[in-house]
Amino acid sequence: MLRFNATNSCRNNDINNRKLVSRNPIRHFVAALLIAAFLPLPSQALEIETPEIGLTDVPLDYTVTGANAGAAVIFEAGDTRLEATADADGNTAFPDVTITGGGVATISATSGGESVSAELRVIPGWVSVLPAVLAITIALTLRNVIPALLLGLWVGATSLQSFTLQGAGRGLLDSFQVFVTKAIADYDRASIILFTMMIGGMVGIITRNGGMASIVRNIVSRARTAIGGQVAVWLMGLMIFFDDYSNTLVVGNTARALTDHLKVSREKLAYIVDSTAAPVACIALITTWIGYQIGLVDQALASIDELSHIQAYSVFIYSIPYSFYPILAIIFVLMISASGLDFGPMYKAEVRARNGRVKPETNEELPAIQGDELEPKDKIPLRAMNAFVPIISLVVALLASLFLLGEGDSLVEILGTTSPYRAMMYSSFVGVLVAATMSITQGILSVHETVDAWYGGLRATLFGMIILVLAWSLSDLTGALNTADYLVTLLADSLPVGLIPAIVFVLAAITAFTTGTSWGTMAILMPLIIPLSWAVMGVNGIADDGGMHIMYSAVACCLAGAVWGDHCSPISDTTVLSSVASGCDHIEHVRTQLPYALLVGFVALGVGTIPGGFGMPPWISIVVGIAILAVVLKTLGKRAGATT
Repeated sequence: MLRFNATNSCRNNDINNRKLVSRNPIRHFVAALLIAAFLPLPSQALEIETPEIGLTDVPLDYTVTGANAGAAVIFEAGDTRLEATADADGNTAFPDVTITGGGVATISATSGGESVSAELRVIPGWVSVLPAVLAITIALTLRNVIPALLLGLWVGATSLQSFTLQGAGRGLLDSFQVFVTKAIADYDRASIILFTMMIGGMVGIITRNGGMASIVRNIVSRARTAIGGQVAVWLMGLMIFFDDYSNTLVVGNTARALTDHLKVSREKLAYIVDSTAAPVACIALITTWIGYQIGLVDQALASIDELSHIQAYSVFIYSIPYSFYPILAIIFVLMISASGLDFGPMYKAEVRARNGRVKPETNEELPAIQGDELEPKDKIPLRAMNAFVPIISLVVALLASLFLLGEGDSLVEILGTTSPYRAMMYSSFVGVLVAATMSITQGILSVHETVDAWYGGLRATLFGMIILVLAWSLSDLTGALNTADYLVTLLADSLPVGLIPAIVFVLAAITAFTTGTSWGTMAILMPLIIPLSWAVMGVNGIADDGGMHIMYSAVACCLAGAVWGDHCSPISDTTVLSSVASGCDHIEHVRTQLPYALLVGFVALGVGTIPGGFGMPPWISIVVGIAILAVVLKTLGKRAGATT
């Protein structure tokens, strides 16, 4: 054994060490290897992974790490005592642990003579929904989403700290430093921000070089009326079916000049864009949504032995006829557009637009989401190709990138493994380069003018991006507060088998409405809904082919309910992007769209989801739903016209 004597002088140690190294360096190297090989390695410390906050009587998941593989682990939380075996990595999961009472709970774990404990703050479950409900209420009341989101963030961050003066102060700082920073630092979200800004920049260039003016002039020669313009926008929304973000941003930005010319309100444009983006993307057979949805379904099916052999894609295909809300939403947009009839706040917006004011009026002078108006440069040739070619380049680059970045033997597999955010980045950059190159090489715009036009279009998206970042921040905060777990516990206690799809639809809608994310809602609920539906089907003796309509409908309702809640929520990212792309005040978009979304949602629930749970063929429900929507529109709707 080597011993380093600390009492020897530094000089003597230095001399001796040099002598040893110089005489036999190989011997010391071998000795060091032997010591490293035979000395015991320090064991990994036992740790407990807990949620950031506990909720009273709400089951949450806990994990103990650092135990020896195969060792028994004892977990205690309040009055609950559980025992499990560590896996090969030394991790032990304790799912669905409920803590009763509030205050501070002591969490402890013991394994192999080693113990660890932690303290977890437990709050009432209703507090977890307070930030989202408060933000939504204030946004609709003040008609200004920025202070509403900031206040919701503050209340939520304070909930994670404590309801004291000190906790409120720390919560105020954390709401910006922690959650807003996290929202921006995420790669996928940063990609969406840059994609949006680059598309805005491209639109600025093709507007300034006269290309958009030429396209509008050509389309106006065919779409001579407001009705024709609205139907044209609806068709554009169906054509860009492969991605909801791309659909929203491309259609909204390119159609805005057309609808402005035809005196269609910005609120109507935002509604058409919003209601032909996610509904189309979630039921089309080949979209960027497919891989995500199938992955969630496949993961849930794998947890059930009787269903593990079923292909997730086939379940998705069979669920499409039960997606009543997306189907009826798309059809209702066509009804509204083709008939020229409107009701509620949208009718008032259309009357205002027919009188020459396409932009919504607000009680306060708010920063315009659409930013400065860009006009074509004076005395330049108006050539449609200067806008058409960049737009086509963007769409082709997006499709090509989605295909090239994916892997697999089939198109479905390729889209399931592709990287839509990288594809969005590539395509938006290509669109800007093509627009800039065409403008400069033709001598229409100088380099300086091109950069100014690009910046003008980019600047038009900044206010919307602020709202989007705050909405993401609030979504992350609701995740930290376990809002979805509380809603599941609150609403899913009793499930009659025939009402499973309806309850899933409402639960998904409420979750998406309060969290502002349809994808997040699907990720949270799908792993719960499929096993829960199968279990209830088993209790009722229909866990077989004869009862699979319940499963298909439940899967469809998780997707459709998430989209419905997203459409109604002022903190939804896609709703914000629709406002940004359409140049519409965000709260006005929500106010005018809400009656239409609620109508379609309740019709889908009443004549589609509920009867479908009891065996009614979906095609009958769709036909009846279309008829009801037509009658309601005919009864309540009025045709907007210019007043004298």
